[in-house]
Amino acid sequence: MKIAVSGATGFVGRHVVERLLGDGHDIVAIARDSGKGAAMPWADRVTFVPYDLYRNPGALTARMECPHVFVHLAWPGLPNYRGLFNLTENLVAEIALFRHLLEWGVPHLVVAGTCLEYGLQFGPLAEDGETRPTTPYGLAKDTLRKTLQLMQATQPFTLQWMRLFYMYGPGQSEQSLLSQLDRALAEARETFDMSQGDQLRDYLPIEGVADRFARVIGQKAVSGVINCCSGHPISVFDLIQRHLTANSKTIRLNRGVYPYPDYEAMAFWGQPVQLRSLGFP
Repeated sequence: MKIAVSGATGFVGRHVVERLLGDGHDIVAIARDSGKGAAMPWADRVTFVPYDLYRNPGALTARMECPHVFVHLAWPGLPNYRGLFNLTENLVAEIALFRHLLEWGVPHLVVAGTCLEYGLQFGPLAEDGETRPTTPYGLAKDTLRKTLQLMQATQPFTLQWMRLFYMYGPGQSEQSLLSQLDRALAEARETFDMSQGDQLRDYLPIEGVADRFARVIGQKAVSGVINCCSGHPISVFDLIQRHLTANSKTIRLNRGVYPYPDYEAMAFWGQPVQLRSLGFP
């Protein structure tokens, strides 16, 4: 299939592109920075379109053929989840983008959602459960999903909303927990400051996330909201200990230095019912 991937040079995008190429798909990679695109390991195996989708989404039709699937992973400004621009700028631009894509005739959309759509809910979170976002980012994503679902009533198309939980692996943000830990180890620091680490989260390695995207994209029986997660909670402290053990490293952990984020519940994880129907554990 001809598949377009926006945000192709981002943390998730670069791995999804690599995985889809492995399945033999014809990939159009879209990102704003052509320099980053040229540096990707798959650069010579894709058609790269340097483009800012927010500036003039309607003109994209002149840059490429209409794809069979449009995988949308771009979202500027992260990880600033509290920024009002998520609502006042990004959400407005996102709706305009999807309006143009549907008018163009794109029949199949795969869009990255977020576990922050759930807000401060505790425990296992179902795909068909209520959303109660408390951050501008979570609210913007939730509103976008609901808008796309309303659009389906007037123009049928396949929508697969891949609700992302937590991820780690090559290419992750330098601000992420494990990236900060790796930097402390590389600098031979004696200690690493962190929260108490008792909060329970749902983590997947980025390669596992890419595998799930590829499996979902390759079929249409599973659609709607899809929790892209492991379904197995792990404490942040245990995640760090597992990472240290896997890399044969040690460092003294200063627990309790930082407070728990007030925009996340103390313990929550996803129920990946739809992915399990496709054979994932």
